[in-house]
Amino acid sequence: MNLPNGEQYVEFSCLYPILENFYFKFEKQYYNDIGFYFQEYVTSSAILPRILAPCVVTLYLVGIKFGKNFMANRKPWQWRNILAAWNFFLCLFSFMGMIRTILPLFHYMNTLSIRENLCNSPYQTYGTGTTGLWSQLFILSKFPELIDTFFIIIHKKPLIFLHWYHHTTVLLYVWCFAFQTVNPMAPFFAAMNFSVHAFMYGYYFLMAMRMKPKWLNPIFITGAQILQMIAGICLSVAGVVFYVQNRYAVYNGHADTCELKGNVITAAILMYTSYLVLFVKFFTERFSNVDINLSMKKRK
Repeated sequence: MNLPNGEQYVEFSCLYPILENFYFKFEKQYYNDIGFYFQEYVTSSAILPRILAPCVVTLYLVGIKFGKNFMANRKPWQWRNILAAWNFFLCLFSFMGMIRTILPLFHYMNTLSIRENLCNSPYQTYGTGTTGLWSQLFILSKFPELIDTFFIIIHKKPLIFLHWYHHTTVLLYVWCFAFQTVNPMAPFFAAMNFSVHAFMYGYYFLMAMRMKPKWLNPIFITGAQILQMIAGICLSVAGVVFYVQNRYAVYNGHADTCELKGNVITAAILMYTSYLVLFVKFFTERFSNVDINLSMKKRK
């Protein structure tokens, strides 16, 4: 298929005809109809795309301060059913995104080298067609996901640093780096995040509905999040290697064959490393206390 600018790309569902009936027509055509032009607008020099995420993050942080002060002398709101519906929606959305991004990921990991996956133009593979749609939806979803914090505040639950730091930095990264620079690593990050969120929001839904089975321990979710951060760091380090090799080759007069940007990789490493430290800290503080309490009960 051809993009409006003449560049060719492959629609994933066309590679496996048996899958075509499981893909909606608007998904296949989205990138040609709207997605490409939206991508071009975001990556242009227009002011709005460049200030949107920082402005939203600023309002978000101000809203946290205002919300906590507002609720300080009030009773927690009883919005359990609305919270359950919200988590159920995000669970379904994340599960759909996981299916739409994991399958192409497996395909291209089996047909292209790691370097090609991380360096080739995403317009030719993941960044267009159905996968391009869900990559854009992944990025845009980081705006409404800020509503998670609203529910924490109105129910007067502890709002830890990890929560709001994670929400703000993910939004800034996916919008300012992954989207505006057309980052080849973005589909990998999206697939991992969709997968973990499908499980995580499903857990939150069951908790809100008081339907969580006893065997479903939150340690599984935190463990999956830690594995996600380790995978993100490994991908970013691989990106550094390919980026440096490419820069060296370009310096010596060879063609530029890698789409990765230095600032994008640097931001990814800093982001994932900080997440790993914070999630490991959260894991040890939360679940070591659980183990201690359990051992004390057994002694009694």
